[in-house]
Amino acid sequence: MNVEYLAKTVVTACVKENVDYMIAGAFAFGIYGIPRSTKDVDIVVSVTDTSLIERVITRLENKVIFGAQVQFDTLTWGKRHVGKMIGQPQLQVELFELFDDPFVIEQFNRKVSLYSPQIEMELWTPTAEDVLIQKLRWARDKDLTDALDILVVQEPKNLDMEYIRKWCLEHNSLQRLEDTLAKIPEGL
Repeated sequence: MNVEYLAKTVVTACVKENVDYMIAGAFAFGIYGIPRSTKDVDIVVSVTDTSLIERVITRLENKVIFGAQVQFDTLTWGKRHVGKMIGQPQLQVELFELFDDPFVIEQFNRKVSLYSPQIEMELWTPTAEDVLIQKLRWARDKDLTDALDILVVQEPKNLDMEYIRKWCLEHNSLQRLEDTLAKIPEGL
């Protein structure tokens, strides 16, 4: 079993439990940029009913062991449930509870259903613009590399740059956007 199988398993659990979800992290990036390896499956879930996330965790219990405590994520400022795949503990699932950050809510509401060649299934994912904005907001080295990859693969002319600039201004990441745009190779 591999991380792609784990991702498909988690998405399927969300679908079977009628949980509104959105793939995030490396898998969302891989739809719009150059896919890279990962050892975790990040999923944002709507928790309008507290039993929803517990139902997904219960459905996964024969493949994933979740920690007893909910963790507070210092990057996203949200709650997350972390589980390790049985037999392959280096692979993990992170279920992030949707929280009241205005951008996160808008990103979740704008999600689109797309086919992921990496996971080999249709799934709910953020838009290319929203993945780019999030990468610029977090601004870790790998995030800035991912942001450049998204801009090169998707091309700025195909993205809603006004929307991107609006959120970058809000997040004080407009200079990071401009710096990343300046790195796009000539002729693209």
